[in-house]
Amino acid sequence: MTEPKEPNCPECQDPAGSPTLDRRNFIRVVGGSVAALATSSRGLRAADESPEKPAKPAEALIQELFTGLSDEQKQSIVLPFDHGAGQNKMPTRLGMYNGPVLNKKIGGIYTKAQQELIDKIVRSMTAGEDGYKRISRNGTWDGSGALENCGCAFFGAPKGEEKYAWLFSGHHLTIRADGDFMDGAAWGGPMYYGHSPNGYSDNNIFYFQTKSVLEVFAALDGKQRDKAIMAGSPGEQAPSVKFRKADEAKPGIAAQDLSADQRKLVEQVMRNLLAPYRKEDADEVMAILKKNGGLEKLHLAFYRDQGAAENERWHFWRLEGPGFVWNYRVLPHVHCYVNIATAMG
Repeated sequence: MTEPKEPNCPECQDPAGSPTLDRRNFIRVVGGSVAALATSSRGLRAADESPEKPAKPAEALIQELFTGLSDEQKQSIVLPFDHGAGQNKMPTRLGMYNGPVLNKKIGGIYTKAQQELIDKIVRSMTAGEDGYKRISRNGTWDGSGALENCGCAFFGAPKGEEKYAWLFSGHHLTIRADGDFMDGAAWGGPMYYGHSPNGYSDNNIFYFQTKSVLEVFAALDGKQRDKAIMAGSPGEQAPSVKFRKADEAKPGIAAQDLSADQRKLVEQVMRNLLAPYRKEDADEVMAILKKNGGLEKLHLAFYRDQGAAENERWHFWRLEGPGFVWNYRVLPHVHCYVNIATAMG
């Protein structure tokens, strides 16, 4: 699968193209003792989260959309659940895309009524109006410009007990819902999001996440900073979210080596990372994190390019632990690649 030519982001490269991660490394089983989180998943919700709830959950709306598809539409945007899977290749549904999935725009496939339903689905996958504004980048869909220029597709049929995934993608965005069929992967697979403004600018809708990480760094002492600062770059796109082996060192400073006050700042980072998403998905992330050993098992790393300005110090920051990668690029604009899954011994 090639990158869509539109929307065009001159600086961006295709975040996945076609899913090519080694299946074993993608959801690798790694060890980790189970420890209780200091804060519950409910406590890790953003303070500004809207209390509004959609009339129907995303899964019910996805089924409604599927039921209304014509045979012609199904031939175009309904694929087998494991479409594209092969030796050392991941299924198409697990790709991270920088434009319409399958290169098919919503405006060219779906009716106006179906487009309104798609918008409702995305809204139901977010945490109220505030979460929707962040995921839609204030309704601009970033370089996509409009929901009609994004894409969505079904992998498997959302009916009965069958496995399925509904994938929505556009410029700087790949999200999905899968009916929570207990595969142990948050969001049903890796996630990608971003925004075109400079990551240190308050014009970037995810600046609040950058700001909370900067507060963690400001609280570190000299020795802690020496551990946290990494040379080079963690990279981007699909390889950046591979899970390391259980005995492989993780970059940065471990949360278990921080003081109680410093760990509270890391907990605030987690609140902000999960703030845009519906409670069900945030709870699943926290349950996986707890099962993988808890917040204490996470490492926080900061990457700085040569010649970086003091007020724009970090080009990347990264949270990583067993079965957990949140790879956040700040400059020249925000790209985030996320992979969270249950780690097993």
